[in-house]
Amino acid sequence: MVKFLKPGKAVVLLQGRYTGNKAMIVRVFDEGTRDHPYGHCLVADRAKYPKKVICKDSAKKTAKKSRFKVFLKLVNFTHLMPTHYTLDVDLKEVVFGAPDTLTTKDKKLTAANSTKAKIEERFKTGKNRWFFTNLRMI
Repeated sequence: MVKFLKPGKAVVLLQGRYTGNKAMIVRVFDEGTRDHPYGHCLVADRAKYPKKVICKDSAKKTAKKSRFKVFLKLVNFTHLMPTHYTLDVDLKEVVFGAPDTLTTKDKKLTAANSTKAKIEERFKTGKNRWFFTNLRMI
């Protein structure tokens, strides 16, 4: 079977607190781990979307509205809907030992902060526009 869930792939979360949010796959665990004995992957996304920036906003206000809050989460394959979009943001060095990253609060915080910096930088350059807009549910 062809593996289509690869790092960098954009997915939509179908279950949990962040239902309907777009996320990016960071690492895939096809066989599972001892703690999670099913196929799952580590996803990273924004917990809060950036606010709308208008022309008359000052530089300080624009910077404040462009901030993100990021989450890292292990998600079951059945709770993901893959899209045809990919993001070329390399987060492998950010969360190198993914299961170990989420065990302690300090490691998770440092991984989230470095992920936040990479995603904010991508947003400010204006690339991958679709990934940074709200998903419109009818």
